[in-house]
Amino acid sequence: MENPFKDIDKPLQSVPPELKSKVMNDIAIAKLLMELAELFSYNLGDVIETVISKRDKK
Repeated sequence: MENPFKDIDKPLQSVPPELKSKVMNDIAIAKLLMELAELFSYNLGDVIETVISKRDKK
């Protein structure tokens, strides 16, 4: 098995455009899914802060 750490100090190589576009598309989809999950889930920090502030007022 070849040591992958020997390649660390070598100059960077360019990435093929089709691979770069696929990776960027995958990142965009992952970001969209994270934003949708945030939209439909509770922000627990905000919920806790609201409950505590309403308890203090009573």
